[in-house]
Amino acid sequence: MKSLFPGRVTTISAGLGVLVMACALLAGMGWAHIALAEEPVSEVAQETKPPYPAGLDDPAIELEELQMRLIPLTAEQLGPLAVAWQEQARTATQAAVDKSLEIRAADEATAEKLREERLALLEERRLIFEKFSAVVSSFEAKGGDPAKVALLRVYLSAITIEERSPLTAQEFADSLLGWLVSPEGGIQVGFRIAVILGSLFALLIVARIVRGWARRLFARITTLSRLLQGFLVMAVYWLTIAFGLMIVLAALGVNITPLFALVGGASFIIAFAMQETLSNLAAGLMIMINRPFDEGDFVQVAGLGGTVRHVSIVSTTIATPDNQVIVIPNSKVWGDVITNVTASDTRRVDLVFGIGYGDSIEQAQKVLEEVVTQHPLILKEPAPVIRVSELADSSVNFIVRPWTKTSDYWSVYWDLQRAVKEAFDANGISIPFPQTDMHLHVIDKDKAATPAVLSAQGGDDTGGPRGSGSYARDDHGANEKEDDGNERD
Repeated sequence: MKSLFPGRVTTISAGLGVLVMACALLAGMGWAHIALAEEPVSEVAQETKPPYPAGLDDPAIELEELQMRLIPLTAEQLGPLAVAWQEQARTATQAAVDKSLEIRAADEATAEKLREERLALLEERRLIFEKFSAVVSSFEAKGGDPAKVALLRVYLSAITIEERSPLTAQEFADSLLGWLVSPEGGIQVGFRIAVILGSLFALLIVARIVRGWARRLFARITTLSRLLQGFLVMAVYWLTIAFGLMIVLAALGVNITPLFALVGGASFIIAFAMQETLSNLAAGLMIMINRPFDEGDFVQVAGLGGTVRHVSIVSTTIATPDNQVIVIPNSKVWGDVITNVTASDTRRVDLVFGIGYGDSIEQAQKVLEEVVTQHPLILKEPAPVIRVSELADSSVNFIVRPWTKTSDYWSVYWDLQRAVKEAFDANGISIPFPQTDMHLHVIDKDKAATPAVLSAQGGDDTGGPRGSGSYARDDHGANEKEDDGNERD
């Protein structure tokens, strides 16, 4: 028994070892089978999983969201995504075509409802095409296969033309109506237009408020003329509109940077082509800054006289006493002598009255002083000046120089003319006419035939003959001067 026990133990141990080895072998074969069976499944799963993030091929995705999510994708990811959107476009196009065929086969009552359905399909298709085009553009921009990009674009344009060609007038109207009521179509465009118009309206209101504020502010600055105040107010108004418009455009997503380059390039061309206008503009600024005159002043400029009605940045408008409106370029105004007649509150009236040599100077002066002092519009200070100014050829001339308000100048001028004439007539003082004295020299007939000589001396507007010679007695008692006896041949 003792000799057999060890042998049995050995046999049992050997059997257990074989059993363990068999189990291990079976287990290894099982795991191998499982591994071999699972490996193709994982490969298939890897092959079917798209290389781009999930949800990018969903037709319900918004265009703005899709464009943002396309940014980090590579060309290897965008290629399959473009193919997926191509399939979406094909499916949408097929649905629209099927609906068009149903409309042709249906009666009029049913066709109306089918047209509405087709209109919705076309709108959905349009949105898909926009997303499809965005994916293709991103694929091309990131170095995608040019041949593949070309094929995608050809397909896009081909089915677009095919879809547009069979549209009837009614279908076109329905399509247009659908676009108008769609959130991403007419409603969006209308909203943007409404925003722009509303912004412009608000901008105009704000600009008017700023203009009123600027007008009150500049009115407090007494050193500024009305011309310069008006210019500054308008400059503030238009600058407010310009800056506000740029803010509105920037808020709407419009890139305003090219506008500055456009303005810079256009400024050079405009400056070269409008040299004369720029000269007038510079002269207008000088007029507004230096204030040689203001609106309402009576001026003499460029050989013309009139009341200043308006001064713009390039021209000055005046109205003549006979109400002719004349527009003068500012370069001519600033480049010439400027006489501002109404710059002062008071003005002197200069008049000349002549009396005959036979009249009393004292009496005439007394009459003139009475007429002047009795006029209500003549100022006491400065005192009027009435003096004998000239012993003219046919009259003794008085200067009469009273002062009056600038606005009363012409009234005083005309009133004194009439009042002095009436006063002279009432007091027997004559106002002589310009005279011409004629001297006739008689030649003896016995002498050689010599033609008679007639000497004449003419007068002028201030009264009578000029030069030396003999004077005959006139109607006013002037003494005759003896001829010197020299004959003129």
